[in-house]
Amino acid sequence: MSEFRRVLLDGADVQVTVDGDELVAGDGRRVKIEDARHLPPVVPSKVIAVHLNHRSRVDEFQIGLPTTPTYFHKPTSALNSHKGAIVRPEGCKWLNYEGEVAIVIGRTARNIAPAEAGQYIAGYTIANDYGLHDFRDTDAGSMLRVKGSDTLCPLGPGVVTDWDFHGKALRTYVNGKVVQDGSTDEMTWDMHYLVADIARTITLYPGDVLLSGTPANSRPVQPGDVVEVEVEGLGRLTNHIVVGPTPVRADVGAQPTESEEVLSTALGGDWEFRGIRPPRR
Repeated sequence: MSEFRRVLLDGADVQVTVDGDELVAGDGRRVKIEDARHLPPVVPSKVIAVHLNHRSRVDEFQIGLPTTPTYFHKPTSALNSHKGAIVRPEGCKWLNYEGEVAIVIGRTARNIAPAEAGQYIAGYTIANDYGLHDFRDTDAGSMLRVKGSDTLCPLGPGVVTDWDFHGKALRTYVNGKVVQDGSTDEMTWDMHYLVADIARTITLYPGDVLLSGTPANSRPVQPGDVVEVEVEGLGRLTNHIVVGPTPVRADVGAQPTESEEVLSTALGGDWEFRGIRPPRR
């Protein structure tokens, strides 16, 4: 296995490889990992995410899976990086983490079989598919603002090649406490299936990213929280939560809501009927 990252080095966007506790550029320049200013490790033309895949999350919501996966699109303007700030807009309350494995495409893929899909994957990285559920009532169909608002798609720290996705632990931490604890083995559809399914009608280009789903216990985070996603063999993606400097404009569009749908999704199911009250803000 090898790992490459993208960092801002002396003012330039540079691809580097990992060498111990240092990152090495193609021209030989080195920077300590802890000192590096990370960028998203790839520049995709699109980011596609599966709605539900991990069985623990399906069980948590006590719902049935469709017979085949369904997807949504995250705009590339949502991209963020290792150690980047996740912005919760002023006036919003329900920002949830979702630790995931991200698939990175290495070759143009179109109309391929699942058995061939591994040949089109460059490697894997970590994602946190944040959801701004304040907009769930208006965007539940598209997930555009829920999952696509600025900063809500951090990737990194790097892309690991030749990683075997079977039987790998996936954990999310908030302020050092484990809040999600899952495994790639609980995925209903594996990485190769997801790539082949999307590529039936959508051409995937090198650098494109597919998010493979999150385990149970996605919950809201607050400004000041530090959120980390750790995947066995891929490292740890770290971000912190901040409040945006201005509120969501009130003179246009749907406004943030706190309906039962919003609260139920943010808090992991029918909280009202399980005797769980939403946290006070």
